[in-house]
Amino acid sequence: MSQVQEDLFQRIKTLERELREALEDKEKAFRYRWVNGKAEFEKEILSHHRQLKFGLPSYILHSRFLVLVTTPVIYLGMIPFALLDLFLGLFQGICFPIYGIPAVKRSDYLVFDRGRLKYLNVMERLNCVYCSYANGLSAYLTEIAARTEQHWCPIKHSWRLRNPHSRYSHFFNYGDADTYHRDVETVRNDFVDLRSLTAAPSKPDGK
Repeated sequence: MSQVQEDLFQRIKTLERELREALEDKEKAFRYRWVNGKAEFEKEILSHHRQLKFGLPSYILHSRFLVLVTTPVIYLGMIPFALLDLFLGLFQGICFPIYGIPAVKRSDYLVFDRGRLKYLNVMERLNCVYCSYANGLSAYLTEIAARTEQHWCPIKHSWRLRNPHSRYSHFFNYGDADTYHRDVETVRNDFVDLRSLTAAPSKPDGK
């Protein structure tokens, strides 16, 4: 890894630490704590949350007609999402051990904690669970694809990507033929950083 990449990596670590500190401040501000991997609010706060909940009949009654009409279209996405989820599990379960790629932990990306919030009604909770599934599955797919790309084609694009994936910094520069042919076997198997993360116990919000 070049010095520039190393400096960027250290800056990212610093930002991650600052993010963790900011999240801890939020926990104090909204008065919840972690118990057995779940956020638990103080009783007084839970009571306040229940008072703020918008009843389901009123929620539906005040929804726009076109929103109600398009809702079934949105939820039809559950079918391809579920099939994709199944395929991703099969794909990395079969291929990653052969390639020597560390498996992506599904639970790191699919998180369903918002459905437990007491100030949401049944429909709002269902919406949150569905959004968590769709977006978490997308992130899960991206990470699996990123690790696969590192093995098969670890070369950066000539164009600047708007949102490069987590493994992109490990790739060779576009057009750097000499370095690619010299080090490709090293880079396609360089998952040391992932294995060190897997060995460490994970906690909510990176704590």
